[in-house]
Amino acid sequence: MLLAEFQRKKRVISVRVEKTELTWSKTSRRCPGDGSVTGSEEERRTMADDTTKTDVQIPVTTDVKTPRPKKAPELPILERRNWLIHLHYIRKDYDTCKAVIKEQLHDTRGMCEYAVYVQALIMRLEGKIQESLELFQSCAILNPKSSDNLKQVARSLFLLGKHKAAIAVYNEAGRLNQKDWEINHNLGVCYIYIKDLKNAEERLNAALQQNKHDLTFMMLGKMHLLQADTEKAIEVYKSAVEFSPENTELSGTLGLLYMQLGKYQKAFEHLGNALTYDPNNFKAILAAGSMMQAHGDYDVAMNKYRVAAHAVPESPPLWNNIGMCFFGKKKYVAAISCLKRANYLSPFDWKILYNLGLVHLTMQQYASAFHFLSAAVNLRPRMSELYMLLAVALTNLDDAENARRSYEQAVQTDESDPLVNLNFAVFLYNQDDKKAALLQYQEMERKVNAQVENNSNVEFDPEMVEMAQKMATALQVAETVYWNKAGKDGKNAQRSSSNKASRSQQPLGTNQTLGQAMSSAAGYSKNIQNTAEAEVNAPSPPPDPPGDPDDDDHDVDETPETAKLKEKKRKVKAAAE
Repeated sequence: MLLAEFQRKKRVISVRVEKTELTWSKTSRRCPGDGSVTGSEEERRTMADDTTKTDVQIPVTTDVKTPRPKKAPELPILERRNWLIHLHYIRKDYDTCKAVIKEQLHDTRGMCEYAVYVQALIMRLEGKIQESLELFQSCAILNPKSSDNLKQVARSLFLLGKHKAAIAVYNEAGRLNQKDWEINHNLGVCYIYIKDLKNAEERLNAALQQNKHDLTFMMLGKMHLLQADTEKAIEVYKSAVEFSPENTELSGTLGLLYMQLGKYQKAFEHLGNALTYDPNNFKAILAAGSMMQAHGDYDVAMNKYRVAAHAVPESPPLWNNIGMCFFGKKKYVAAISCLKRANYLSPFDWKILYNLGLVHLTMQQYASAFHFLSAAVNLRPRMSELYMLLAVALTNLDDAENARRSYEQAVQTDESDPLVNLNFAVFLYNQDDKKAALLQYQEMERKVNAQVENNSNVEFDPEMVEMAQKMATALQVAETVYWNKAGKDGKNAQRSSSNKASRSQQPLGTNQTLGQAMSSAAGYSKNIQNTAEAEVNAPSPPPDPPGDPDDDDHDVDETPETAKLKEKKRKVKAAAE
C-alpha cells in the first residue's frame, strides 16, 4: 500500500513538471542543439516570466494616467490684442500702441471698445480734444452701461469749455454709479466754472463723504476764497492738513492764508511743516522770506530767496521781492535791475509796475515813474494809491492840471485811505486853493477818526502825523484828530536806533487785507507859510505772493506778502513852482 501511494504521488509530480516544461517551451528560448533546460536556467526564466507578468499588470492595477493639460481657450477676436495695447500705453510708446490699435480695429471692424478707448486717451494727450470726444462717444455707444465711458466724454467736454454739457453727462454717469467720488468732485469743479457756488459746495462735500481726497479739499477751499470767506477756507485746509499732513501744497497754502490774516506765528508753523517734508518747496521758501522781509530782516530774506532762485530762476514774484529787498537796503540800481527782470518775465503784473514807479519816484526820476505808474493804472483802474502816486509824478513834472485830475480820481475811488485826502490837501494848498484844501483836510480827519473807532490800537506813520499837524497850522483850523502816540514814539525810536532795524509800522492808509507796505514815496509839496518843508508819504503795494504769475486775483495761491523799510523813509524835497 505504501508503494502504491508513493507511485501515485510520483505520477502527479511528473505531470506537473511536464506542464511546467510545456509552458516554458512557449515563452523561453532553448539552447542550440539541446532540447533540455537546466535548473538555473529554469529559475532565471521563471523570474523573467514573473517580471513579464508584472509589467503587463501595472497599467491596469497601479498606474493612474494624469490628464493632459487642456489647450488655452482662444480669446475672442475683439479682445485678442488688448494686453499688447495696454502694455505699450503704460510704457508711453504711443506710436507702437497706435499701430497695434489700427490692426485691432481693422480686424474687428471698429468694434473693439478697449482699442477705441485707448486711442481716445492718446488723442487727448496729443491735444486733439475734439477727436478724443468723438472716440469716447463711440465707446459710450458700444457700451452704454459703462460710467467710465461717460466720465471721459464729460472730461473732454470740460476741456472744450462746455461746462453745462459736461454737467449733464456727469449726472448721467452718476445715475449709473452712485458711489463714485470722482463724479461728484468733477461736478463741483464744473459748477465753480459756471459760478454756481452753492451746488459746487454741495457736490464737493458729497465727494468728501464718499472718499476724502487732497484735490477735493483744495477745490473746496478755493471755492470759499471765491466767496471771500477766508475763515471757512482756513477750516477746510486745516481738515485737509489733518487728513494729509505730508502734503506740502496744503500746508503752504494754509500758511499763506494765515499770513493774509496777519497771524504770523501760525503761518510760520505751517510753512515750517511744509519745508520739513520738502526743503526745496519754493512757495514756502518765498513766503517765509517775505515774512522776514516784512519785519526788516532783508539779509535773512535774501538768503531764503537765494535758495528759491535755484528751484525757480524765472519766477516774477521772486525777482520782485528781491528787488524790494535791495530797495529796503537803499541799493536802488540793483532794485531797478531786479524789478525790470521781473517785469520782463511778467509784463502785466501790476504789483511789479507799481514798485518800479515807486523806486523811480524815490530816485526823483519822475518821467520813468509816470511811465510805469500809468501802465499799472491801466491794469488796476480801481486802486486809489496808483492815482495818488501818478499825481505826485505829474506834480513834479509841472503838469498841475493833470495832477489835479489824478487826485480827483483817487478821491473818487478811495473810501477809507486818509493819505489820499492829505496829499490832495497839500497839493491844493500849494495851488492857493485853501477852501478846497480845507475840505480835503476835513475828509482826512473823518477817515482817521473812523479808523480809530474801529481799532483803538491802530498806529499811524509818524511822518503822516507830522504833516497833518503842519497842515492844520497852515489852514488855521483846530486839530480834532486823536493821533495814536505810538506813531510819534515810533519816529523817535527810529531816529535813536540808527544801527538797528526799527519795528515795522503800518503806514497810514495801507489796506489791511493786503498786508504791510513795502516802502513809501514822498509826496510833492511846496513851502507852507511858517512851516518847514512838507513831506507826505504814500503807501506802496505789497510784493508779489509766491505762485504762478498768471493766476487770477482770487486764486488761492495769490496771497500778498509785504515788507517795510527798516530805515527812515526817503524824502523828496519840494520844488518851487
